[in-house]
Amino acid sequence: MDRRNFLTTSGAAVVAAAMPAARGRQEPRAKARFRTGLVAYSFRQALETKAMTYADLIRIAVETGTDGIDLTVYWLPATTDDYLLSLRRLAYKNRVEIYSIGTRVRLAQPTAALREQQLNELRQWLDVAQKVGATHVRVFGGPKPDGATLEQAIDSAAETLKRRAESAGARGLILGLEDDGGITDFAKETIEIVKRADSPWAGMNLDIGNFRPPAVYDQIDMSIPFAVSTHIKTEVALDDGRTRGPADWDRVFRMFAAHGFRGYMGLEYEASGDAARAVPVSLRRLKELAVKYSD
Repeated sequence: MDRRNFLTTSGAAVVAAAMPAARGRQEPRAKARFRTGLVAYSFRQALETKAMTYADLIRIAVETGTDGIDLTVYWLPATTDDYLLSLRRLAYKNRVEIYSIGTRVRLAQPTAALREQQLNELRQWLDVAQKVGATHVRVFGGPKPDGATLEQAIDSAAETLKRRAESAGARGLILGLEDDGGITDFAKETIEIVKRADSPWAGMNLDIGNFRPPAVYDQIDMSIPFAVSTHIKTEVALDDGRTRGPADWDRVFRMFAAHGFRGYMGLEYEASGDAARAVPVSLRRLKELAVKYSD
């Protein structure tokens, strides 16, 4: 196959993989391809107190065979070019990808002025994402504004997501809406926001540990087709609505594999205990499963 034909056919394959199968037509399942990530939020206390640096995350990734870093930006010591580009260089030298950054941007806002404020903040973080080499940027839905119905909040969030996805896409960046409380407590509403945004540059940052019960695993499964990045937790909410239990990672990986998911499975450790001890163990387990379930 010559170069032109290769580029034509491979480009068509990428587009086909991104599009849902036509109604009523059976398509062969795409082969799953997993990579492992470390979400910086796992070390939130150490990063906040400066007992750990973002460079330490790269070291941990190397030691555990982890492929990439989801760089929660809350505790960055600076957003200057000197700092961000040196971090990017360090990651490259160690063959660790900074594939994502996590922001605090919240889409559902009660006024046009507040929505614009959030859009401006996100614009700044898109700059940061480009400088560290990330392709994915996480955002939140936020709480339902006072006086608004859930339907109104979903519509407002979807419109805001759509607007920013257009400018993110112009830079080759993808926005991931995380299911994390407020109007994204459940899969149904989170998916609805993404569907209404209707952009190839917007999807879900699917956090398996954030859905409220019941039927958490069913909610994970229905969300996978919309996922552009993930947070893998060690615990999920149980159906009794009061307690949390160990996440069944084998079950989770089987579901992602059944959907032919290709992407990062990023560990976000939030359980009680010593993160310095628990995170490396969890990362190595995550790596085993990523290898086991990749076709």
